[in-house]
Amino acid sequence: MNLMDLLRMSSSNLRRRKLRTFLTVLGVVIGTASIVVMISLGLGMKQAMYQEIEEYGGLKTINVRGAEGGDSMYYGSGSETQEESEKHVDDACLSDLKMLEHVESVEPVYTMSPMMLKGSYEGYVELMAMTPEGLAARKIELSQGTLPKKNSGQLELVYGNMVFMNFYERGTGNSYWDTGEVPDIDFAKDSLFLILDGDSYNASRNEGAMVMGGEMGAGGDEGEEAPRAVKKHVVRACGMVAGGVDDYNANAYYIFCDLETLKKVLKKEFAGRVIPGQPQTKNGKPLKEFCYSYAQVIVDDADNVAEVSNMIKEMGYNTETNAELMDSVERQMGIIQAVLGGIGAVSLFVAAIGIANTMMMSIYERTKEIGVMKVLGCSLKNIKGMFLMEAGFIGIFGGIVGNILSLMMSGAINFLAGQSDMVSTGGADISYIPFWLMLASIGFAMLVGIVAGYFPAKRAMKLSPLEAIRNG
Repeated sequence: MNLMDLLRMSSSNLRRRKLRTFLTVLGVVIGTASIVVMISLGLGMKQAMYQEIEEYGGLKTINVRGAEGGDSMYYGSGSETQEESEKHVDDACLSDLKMLEHVESVEPVYTMSPMMLKGSYEGYVELMAMTPEGLAARKIELSQGTLPKKNSGQLELVYGNMVFMNFYERGTGNSYWDTGEVPDIDFAKDSLFLILDGDSYNASRNEGAMVMGGEMGAGGDEGEEAPRAVKKHVVRACGMVAGGVDDYNANAYYIFCDLETLKKVLKKEFAGRVIPGQPQTKNGKPLKEFCYSYAQVIVDDADNVAEVSNMIKEMGYNTETNAELMDSVERQMGIIQAVLGGIGAVSLFVAAIGIANTMMMSIYERTKEIGVMKVLGCSLKNIKGMFLMEAGFIGIFGGIVGNILSLMMSGAINFLAGQSDMVSTGGADISYIPFWLMLASIGFAMLVGIVAGYFPAKRAMKLSPLEAIRNG
């Protein structure tokens, strides 16, 4: 008996018992769809994490900070000069980092939290100043406008699509989180006031509140320094980050500006004083060097990140890498995928029991047929192959249909997640089914079918020909 004969007999036997075959295949379909969808959820979460890490610089980026925390460091000695044991990210540090092997580029980043005003709204925002090269490397997707120009003479801002959430109504304190209503501010067109000296602004407001409350005279207490006049910078947008009010991305909450322009504005406004976020001596005096919050170091290859990071640590700086975060995430995702896959595998195990039951029932019903085949000289290997082929057909067909069902379920999950405000996917699919997973699931379903049909096939081989014919 050749292979084609076995194929014809196996398919014919399955078609003769359509209902039983359908129910058995249905079990494999449900089991395959369950395991594929469960694993796809884990893969979707992993893919979303990869996408988010790419938005934050990818696996080749190292963030370098000062030895004591960079932008929030103060000196511990009475000297007005920087101690050798303390490291800051300044221009000298940037030059040293550029000299390291495997380093492609080094870009400084300065962050601060100034206040912005517009009409009855105000709020503290996250301002990130970078060089044009650094902004370009961040790959900020704009819905309109352009990135800030270098040394333009005035502050040009790119607003994140969710910056409005930082604003609240003066007096009531109501924000988007309280009312669900977006502030009446057109960030793309309106001019806003930017206040870099938040301490002086708060002091002047407290002074005004105390005067209104009658707690102080117009001149204040004798010998007390009057609040400093607050500089309000009029700023406009040069660009807007792409995305709707609920579309989170790595740039959604930030406001971006040119670093050199901001440095000039800060040095002019805070002449002789410490710029917010800058380190200072114990006597409260500013340093001569401008210190950045951190530096972004881009390495030529992800495999060299650990080596470069260790060299930077030996220089006395602190480092943060996305590769370290990714390793931790992959370990967690591996556990999640194993758990989800195990849950789906239970359904496929139940389907395997159904296949075994179907094959055993088929043997009892076809006892005489098996006996005749043996009497006619059909080998035991052919009889075994016929039953294994039937079980394999059930597994393959169930796996294919199960994959079609899983693709439909995955599409529905992604659609519902995209429509829901409760789930934030950052634009990535929450369920992701790669082609290799489909092929692996079909192969696994076929393997489950063959394994489930092995013992019934062995039983068919052991039947006595004469006994089978007599009792068939």
